[in-house]
Amino acid sequence: MKILYHHRIASKDGQFVHVEELTNAFIEQGHELKFVAPSLNENSDFGHDGGFVTKLKKQLPRALYELLELSYSLWIFIKLVIAIKQFKPEFIYERYNLYQPAGIWASKLFNIPLILEVNAPLVEERSRYSGLSLVKFAKWIENYTWKNATHTLPVTNVLAEHLRIVGVKESNITVIHNGVNQPFIDDMLAKPINNDKKEIVIGFTGFIHPWHGMDKAIDAIAKYKTLPLKLICVGDGNILPELKAQAEALGISDKIEFAGLVTRDKVLDYVEQFDIALQPDVTAYASPLKMFEYMAVGSVIIAPDYPNIREILSDDTALFFEKGNQASFIEKLIYAIEHINELDLLRKAVKTSVVNKQFIWQENAKLIVKLLEPENIEIKR
Repeated sequence: MKILYHHRIASKDGQFVHVEELTNAFIEQGHELKFVAPSLNENSDFGHDGGFVTKLKKQLPRALYELLELSYSLWIFIKLVIAIKQFKPEFIYERYNLYQPAGIWASKLFNIPLILEVNAPLVEERSRYSGLSLVKFAKWIENYTWKNATHTLPVTNVLAEHLRIVGVKESNITVIHNGVNQPFIDDMLAKPINNDKKEIVIGFTGFIHPWHGMDKAIDAIAKYKTLPLKLICVGDGNILPELKAQAEALGISDKIEFAGLVTRDKVLDYVEQFDIALQPDVTAYASPLKMFEYMAVGSVIIAPDYPNIREILSDDTALFFEKGNQASFIEKLIYAIEHINELDLLRKAVKTSVVNKQFIWQENAKLIVKLLEPENIEIKR
């Protein structure tokens, strides 16, 4: 099929990984893609924050920046119209963003189906974390975008509930979790769980926030410093200097590796080493990309007991700790350290669950295309 792929991502981060993996899966399956998207991330390194756009957002008054976002949608509408006339796509695939109704307008104008991937309730998210001025107006546009998409793809059922509440029909909602690339899964399934390693590797990938409790994890490693333990933290964070100082003060600097920002392929090289993987916290509606990678390598995953995480993991495939309770988090970490060789069944189960539950980018691409079959689609006019 000919797919017009529309997104507004200017940063090279987890969002970019999602776009890259899904588009690669579409292309592998013989589909032809054309993009209407920022070119800012083309040659930037992984971890790039979007440059000019990020600076502009920090410097302008919030309301003015939000109006600029909406006006940008007018420009995107023109670009979509040109792309549709030239490319003649069979459907538009859009990654939802705030103040971005252009895809809906183009879909209606040309009577082309629009599949809307929804990764977060952005009015709620931005209001809570970075601030939003025109809240009622933003929510009206968000509801309009969700309700007028031909079909929506929230990444968790928890997130799907946000769409149901505003009136999106159940028949227009399909939950599609994030996933892992099929070749990586195949490679990991071919490798047995190794209990003869010289050290137990505990790992974390992502931006390290103070509330993640990594300082407590370092304390736990210090408590068991006679054991062959190693903690690998892949990613950046404002508290890294404090964590490094803590490790040095406890005399375990040799047991902690702060890898910093690394390229995408190297992230997976690190994850492959993880015997125990940490998911200290997550937003209540997210489908964390890194968790599927932890699953594919057969890590003992220590995760918060949230409904959205329960959609992905179970008591047979992970160790859950009490929501917001760092003592519970460390208790599960210590249990994993002390019983690592007794957790083989859990590690094998979590590896196979990736395939059993179809948490695979290639399967996601197939399902999306299947939604475009005549009996599954309802064009909105």
